[in-house]
Amino acid sequence: MSVVKINVLTVPAEMRETLEKRFAARAGAVENSDGFEWFELLRPVEGTDQYLVYTRWASEEAFKAWMEGPMQAAHRQGPPAEGGEAPKRPAASDSVLWSFEVVQSAGPKA
Repeated sequence: MSVVKINVLTVPAEMRETLEKRFAARAGAVENSDGFEWFELLRPVEGTDQYLVYTRWASEEAFKAWMEGPMQAAHRQGPPAEGGEAPKRPAASDSVLWSFEVVQSAGPKA
């Protein structure tokens, strides 16, 4: 049974572009992971400052394996960049992870 993980990121208005650019720069970081099925970054349209990071996995074990390996590497902040710049500060001010099991699913009819 597939599982869905939704990371709810609270992002101040002045950091939205930064967050989106960071995700774009990371494109491909999750797609080759065993058990990965889907990813979407959802931008809020109105009434909230929360982005949703939607991922779907073949199993809880596949998600945990990604969290313990590739995800850690993708989110690790390295040493200051050349020229002495400080490491990047987080674009989100808060993060909550929601977990779901897929009970029903449908797609377009062929």
